[in-house]
Amino acid sequence: MTSAETPTPRKRPVQARSAITVDAILTAAAHILEGEGMEGYTTNAIAARAGVSIGSLYQYFPNKEAITAALVLADAERLYEGLQAASDASAGAPFLSRLEALLDVVIAHQMDRPALARMIDMEERRLAHDPALQAVHEAGFALVRQELQQSGLSLPFGLEACTVDVFAIVLGICDTAGERGETDGDSLKARIRHAVLSYLGGRPS
Repeated sequence: MTSAETPTPRKRPVQARSAITVDAILTAAAHILEGEGMEGYTTNAIAARAGVSIGSLYQYFPNKEAITAALVLADAERLYEGLQAASDASAGAPFLSRLEALLDVVIAHQMDRPALARMIDMEERRLAHDPALQAVHEAGFALVRQELQQSGLSLPFGLEACTVDVFAIVLGICDTAGERGETDGDSLKARIRHAVLSYLGGRPS
C-alpha cells in the first residue's frame, strides 16, 4: 500500500447528526478491536455494534481500513492535545516538573485502555502513510523540541538529534510495554523517566 492508497473517509460529517453517526461508528470499532481483535473486526460487526445500517457506515467509510485510519488519527490527536494542555499548565515550572507532567499524560494514555492502545499501535505501523497523522506527529515532535530548547540543560547532542532521540525513547518504551501487555503505569513511568534523564545526562533541577 502506497501513500496514494491511504484509506480515508468518503465524506466528513458536517452536521451534528452526521458527527454523532461517525462517532458511534468509531466507538463501536474501538470496542471490537479492544475486545475481539482483528478476528471480529468487520464492517458488518462495526455497523451492528454502532446501531447503524451498513449503508450508513459506507456513506462515511469505504472499508474497515478507513475506519482504522480514523481511529489511529483520533488517538494521536487526543494524545497531542493532552500533551499540549500539560505543557501549557506547567509553563514556567522547572524542567523536571514539566517532564513529569508530560509523562503523566503519556502513561495515562497508554494505560487507559491498554488492549486498544496495543491494537492501534499495530495498525498504525501496518497502514499506509497518512498526511494528517504525520502532521500530528510533527506537532508532537515540535512540542518535545520546545521543551528541550527551554529546559536550560546542556544537551548531550544537538537540539534536533536530542529531540529525535527523546521522542524515540518515550514512544519505544511505551510501544514495547503495550506489546507486552503491561498494566503497571508507575513502573512504566519510572523506566521512561530514568531513560530520558540518563540520556540527557542526569537529574536536572
